[in-house]
Amino acid sequence: MTTAPTSPTATTQRTLIQLNNVHKTYIMGTQEVHALAGVSIEFQTGEFWAIMGPSGSGKSTMLNLLGCLDRPTSGEYLLHGENVGAMTDDALSEIRLRRLGFVFQSFNLIAQLTVQENISLPLYYLGWDHAESDAKAEELAKLVDLGERLGHRPAELSGGQQQRVAIARALANDPKIILADEPTGNLDSATGDQIMTLLTKLHQQGKTIIMVTHEPDIAEFASHHLHMRDGKVDRIEHVGR
Repeated sequence: MTTAPTSPTATTQRTLIQLNNVHKTYIMGTQEVHALAGVSIEFQTGEFWAIMGPSGSGKSTMLNLLGCLDRPTSGEYLLHGENVGAMTDDALSEIRLRRLGFVFQSFNLIAQLTVQENISLPLYYLGWDHAESDAKAEELAKLVDLGERLGHRPAELSGGQQQRVAIARALANDPKIILADEPTGNLDSATGDQIMTLLTKLHQQGKTIIMVTHEPDIAEFASHHLHMRDGKVDRIEHVGR
């Protein structure tokens, strides 16, 4: 993994994501906040990344950008060679729905829905029929060891179980990329290790995982570490797991 080349034509077949001199600036009143300040990097298919850095370093902005929740102010974000910054809002929504899976620190489950309904929610938006989506949700619930909890609601689950539901939901659309924002931040250390073991298993099955974390022991599950500071790449480490 090296600094990204300046031309998309230099991208290899395995390059999944390429950022070329990406800036992200927010206007806060009369001030400009430079959340990202010239980031150039590549993420290859099948890698497991931990993005780290102090508060205000730009790591959350980076994840939002990679998840097509935001656009660069300048520079290029290429996903499978396509320029994300030039896409319409509808096209970005399609990418989020079909190619990406999201796991959040706060789980973001819908309290009124059961485990099965929460997992199958993306399939509803993809147009799956009820029977197919229920069967897929059951399959994914079993994958995360919650096959016996299909009819339970989030309030009836532990924090670790809720995060496993969130991971199953993230897998519903069979994404190539899983983006995780502090996936163990609301969990005790033992439960956090269980979640990371599950993410590691998914990585071994071929998923590309990009995770924001402030915990060094959680970052150790990743094979690549991206350290950010002041909106820039501070350093990159290859653990080689």
